[in-house]
Amino acid sequence: MTSNGHAQQIVQKLWSYCNVLRDDGLSYGDYVEQLTYLLVLKMAHELTGPPWRRPSQIPEGYDWPSLGSRDGDALEAHYRHTLEALGRESGMLGVIFRKAQNKIQDPAKPRRLIVDLIDREQWTTLDTDVKGAAYEGLLEKNAQDTKGGAGQYFTPRPLIQAIVDVIRPAPGETICDPACGTGGFLLAAHDYISDHYPNLDRDQKQHLRLEALRGVEIVDGVTRLCAMNLLLHGIGPTGPDTDPPVRTDDSLRVDTGTRFDVVLTNPPFGRKSSVLVVNEEGQQENQALTVVRDDFWASTSNKQLNFVQHVKTLLKIHGRAAVVVPDNVLFEGGAGETIRRKLLQECDAHTLPRLPTGIFYAQGVKANVLFFDRKPASATPWTRALWIYDLRTNVHITLKTNPLKRSDLEEFVACYRPENRHERASTWSSENPNGRWRAYTYEELLQRDKASLDIIWVKDESQEDSAGLTDPDLIAAEIVEDLRAALLDFETIQADLGTPVGADPLDRALGVG
Repeated sequence: MTSNGHAQQIVQKLWSYCNVLRDDGLSYGDYVEQLTYLLVLKMAHELTGPPWRRPSQIPEGYDWPSLGSRDGDALEAHYRHTLEALGRESGMLGVIFRKAQNKIQDPAKPRRLIVDLIDREQWTTLDTDVKGAAYEGLLEKNAQDTKGGAGQYFTPRPLIQAIVDVIRPAPGETICDPACGTGGFLLAAHDYISDHYPNLDRDQKQHLRLEALRGVEIVDGVTRLCAMNLLLHGIGPTGPDTDPPVRTDDSLRVDTGTRFDVVLTNPPFGRKSSVLVVNEEGQQENQALTVVRDDFWASTSNKQLNFVQHVKTLLKIHGRAAVVVPDNVLFEGGAGETIRRKLLQECDAHTLPRLPTGIFYAQGVKANVLFFDRKPASATPWTRALWIYDLRTNVHITLKTNPLKRSDLEEFVACYRPENRHERASTWSSENPNGRWRAYTYEELLQRDKASLDIIWVKDESQEDSAGLTDPDLIAAEIVEDLRAALLDFETIQADLGTPVGADPLDRALGVG
């Protein structure tokens, strides 16, 4: 059996028990969390036996055998105490078990999960590829649960692979994701270096495993999933009192002063930065939270614009970045215009693929990837031309019937010319007006209203002839995407107007209720 087949078999095996626990009220995310806790304990115990015979990283009395020797109420109570104790540990253990809770209510069910599922597999002896692919499979299944909202932390892996393929991280470089979710960009960068540089020396391997990758995530539970994902791929220190590769924090809160060679990120979409307050009437409401930092070009409550500025700060001089951004970052006025003009002036903003709708589990997103390099101070603008690739117009991707594949991005990767991006050639011309790849000079961009980068030139077939969209499923999917995108805009308006939390933003925008 191939490693991929073995991984799928393990995912199916672990997932088969999820429906049993869902009867207990567990969400998919809760289930993956409980699996994470138990897998850490099982693998730590396996390492104490042959051939490794390592000292246990788990404090005595809270290890895997201590769970296996109990049943029923005694097991439930001990499991709860184990999670609390490990949450007080330092290093990767602390990251994984911080604020951990047992959410399995039926005392009989943890026993079956421990004995029948996890204890029957020797996880440590599995290839890293199998373990990692199995856990990635669980995370993707969790992301597909749109009601749980986990999709916002899971970037489609084909998109990540294409971005990493053109960025080309190298041995010795440091790579950061300031909104790392479940760790997709960090893992892809790690795998790219491992695959393309098979002859790393000992120091290079050590650097890649322990120092090269750093992530920040604002939600504790997602940081936990990311840490476990990295651990199963052999990334990060395992001992106590060590610096984990990921941490829980608000990336926008402060500039820590650390700089990186590469920044790859898909920041959260949908709402402006806000803080929950109680107003004079005693109602809860969201108030826009403007981020003010000396290193930013402009102060704004728009979270996505702030992340673009934060990524610029994180980069070393000549560092490379790829940031997934929604359409509003390309055309919004005020601070948005200021930031775009500064970005074009002070950085080399060289590439912008427009992504198809229907590729994200967090639906309603119309997104792009902004590639730019940080540059030293200069009297002349660094951006000579912005190359735009239109992968959206007349492209119909849906999560279920036609999901995004790596091959869908092959033409973009070829046009990018990662081996030498200064030798690009446009596929657009007056003879081929629907060519998807063309450049706009710095002067052309500045002449546009508000220095907008929201540029479309490929003719939309659906606007000319309905024959271009004969599949009703595609029509319905695109309508749903547009409605969800509009709803996200309404939520932003809701936050700005101080609409009470829980009020329906669509009703509010229409003057209902």
